[in-house]
Amino acid sequence: VCFIGRSNVGKSSLIRALFSLSPEVEVRVSKTPGHTKKINFFKVGKYFTLVDMPGYGYRAPQDFVEMVEDYLQERHNLKRTFLLVDGVVGLQKTDHTAVEMLEEFGIPYVMVLTKIDRASRGLLLKNVLEIQEFVKGKTQGCFPQLFLVSSLEFSGVHLLRCFIVHVTGNLPAEEAGS
Repeated sequence: VCFIGRSNVGKSSLIRALFSLSPEVEVRVSKTPGHTKKINFFKVGKYFTLVDMPGYGYRAPQDFVEMVEDYLQERHNLKRTFLLVDGVVGLQKTDHTAVEMLEEFGIPYVMVLTKIDRASRGLLLKNVLEIQEFVKGKTQGCFPQLFLVSSLEFSGVHLLRCFIVHVTGNLPAEEAGS
């Protein structure tokens, strides 16, 4: 699985929160937007690999487009891409570009709304409704369920962790329901 999103959307923070129960996995997080310059791979036991992409937009690496497009098109074992969107600012122009790329390549993806602890309830609701409307009307490859998370308060992190384990085939459907 891989995580993509704008610079400073919280990709590394979310990955660190997802691995909070696995202290052997070290995820570095920087306060500086655009800190992740390379594609980072995190091996989750022998089960799957989680990939942290550099952010697009502000301070993105110069070779970002080639790096990300090559990875997404050539990784046939990629089960799901998670597109992170900032819960405070909602969908931005650069996010629309990322969606167009994922749609064009036919890559199944999921939208994750980050930093929900920083948005007022009204703003959060507005952004959720806008994204749901966008997903319904303008996308084919996007999973219909939007995940809302806070890496700081761990809201939604467990549910997202379960979903990742499920899409990677590490949680049989029979067990999930019981």
